[in-house]
Amino acid sequence: MAVPRLLRAAADDKLLSEPLRHPDFFNVKELFTLKDLFDARVHLGHKKGCRHRADYRDTPNVGTKAGETHSPPGPAGTDTGHEGSLQRAPLLALNFTAHVAYRKGIILFISRKRQFCHLVERTAQACGEFAHTRYWQGGLLTNAHVQFGAGVRLPDLIVFLSSLNNVFQPHVAIRDAAKMNIPTVGVVDTNCNPSLITYPIPGNDDSPSAVELYCKLFRMTIIRAKDKRRQSEAIEELRRKAEGN
Repeated sequence: MAVPRLLRAAADDKLLSEPLRHPDFFNVKELFTLKDLFDARVHLGHKKGCRHRADYRDTPNVGTKAGETHSPPGPAGTDTGHEGSLQRAPLLALNFTAHVAYRKGIILFISRKRQFCHLVERTAQACGEFAHTRYWQGGLLTNAHVQFGAGVRLPDLIVFLSSLNNVFQPHVAIRDAAKMNIPTVGVVDTNCNPSLITYPIPGNDDSPSAVELYCKLFRMTIIRAKDKRRQSEAIEELRRKAEGN
């Protein structure tokens, strides 16, 4: 009995380790083009001098040009070009999201913008995940064992379609997730602080076309990763049956 268990454990390890050997195992780069980002107005930010615009251009994750468009710096502070940088951040975030979904992690979508609540909730439902678009009560993550009981499972990844709670304040869940070592993916506009977000996506979080594109990309990525996991498990099961015969 011990031998079959060892073989099954080895197969499970292979299922989890194989995607890590490839830089883009789920081929998320084919989901969008640079033209798609510009057509959705992802590159637009808040104009310099806006009352609600905080200056986070000196942070290592996001910057702006003339305070109007998104342009994250390249490695070691070098500017590798506005277009390449705009596309690189979503690729990293989507790739990480795909790996979490492939490993059957729990993904929580969060947004406090009322005009996008139903869109975010439909996106989470379509890919079999969860969403929170209402007021965030403090302690939902940091005090979960008291509020929900022992053994509650926290999300493995939180996706912020907007990282603000209101015009002036960052979402409380960003701080709480950092405290609990929960990785985060977040769309950070030019009035947002990306410092505590694991995979920031510099981009417009106000335009409906931009948010619709984000939701579409996350939905497609998660569904693709889950389908890939089911396919890999089916192939492995057929191989084991063939070897057993």
